[in-house]
Amino acid sequence: MSSIPSKKILFISRHAPYGSSLAKDALDAILAASAYEQQLSLLFMDDGVFQLLNNQAADQIGQKSFAAILPVLSLYEIDSIYVHNESLVKRQITINELVLDSVQIIDSRAICSLLAQQDQLLSF
Repeated sequence: MSSIPSKKILFISRHAPYGSSLAKDALDAILAASAYEQQLSLLFMDDGVFQLLNNQAADQIGQKSFAAILPVLSLYEIDSIYVHNESLVKRQITINELVLDSVQIIDSRAICSLLAQQDQLLSF
């Protein structure tokens, strides 16, 4: 029996953590995909960078904080996490405000290269 080669799959999270289900859908999808032993990466860009903010007060709107959930990604062997630098700059977010310290900050040119290396892209 031959084994199926793993694919490189990039999940792109582009939406704010609250106000719609898209951010949670992205997180649920990548956690589910981790069970299939694929090479998973996660990119936060546009308003998706708001998901990474440290001091979220999600309980005030009856939600669970993304800042509390994101650190478990490493337990699912999701270690390739990228953040679009231009999105951070546009939203005046500094690296010190991010809940994850093991992210790779990349620019638009690097994103083009990252996209080209993937077998599948899933954008939320």
